Amino acid sequence: MSENTFTPALGRFAPTRFYDHVIALTRERLWRALTVMYVAPRPGEVIVDVGCGTGSLALLLGRVEPRARIVGLDPDPDVLAVARRKAEAAGVAVRWHVGMGDELAESLGAGSADTVVSSLVLHQCPVAVKRAVLASMSAVLRPGGRLVIADYGRQRTRPMRLAFRIVQLADGRDDTQPNADGALPGLMSAAGFGDVREAEVVPTATGSISVYVARRE
Repeated sequence: MSENTFTPALGRFAPTRFYDHVIALTRERLWRALTVMYVAPRPGEVIVDVGCGTGSLALLLGRVEPRARIVGLDPDPDVLAVARRKAEAAGVAVRWHVGMGDELAESLGAGSADTVVSSLVLHQCPVAVKRAVLASMSAVLRPGGRLVIADYGRQRTRPMRLAFRIVQLADGRDDTQPNADGALPGLMSAAGFGDVREAEVVPTATGSISVYVARRE
């Protein structure tokens, strides 16, 4: 499925080097903390951060549970270079991989992960790629493994829909609108996940970010 192409972290909005500064405007500390709470990392678990970007979520997971085995995967070598520097400075051990989200089993091994986490990735993908990435997440998880996704979800109010236009300008309406329409839970179920639920909704200056949780059946 992968064609080795991807949308840069900030889309058309700004160069990657500004990513951390821009994402700070999205109440990042809150939704990342909620994401980690639902991951609930445990000693010895393999946790794969798909589309890890500059590594902020992977590093937070490693700080919360240093005995977990954190893997950060992203197709952009430049953004991974930033993640590596941040990890070295923080003294957090993360395995970094250059790779596409629809090739997880090929990159890491089928059934090799206890938890897969991803943040602000799927809204940038066409629907066919959303489906392929979710299927890949299912394949890399062991049976009963957890999936936690933090991403733009259904934009329920007019203020949030208006705010979300900033994201659509950066990443394109075709790819982002399914998220705004609330498509992710259905796509997760279709990929073989059960107990799918929207656990949290965080309003931000760029639209509401939802935390979705599920288990591989």
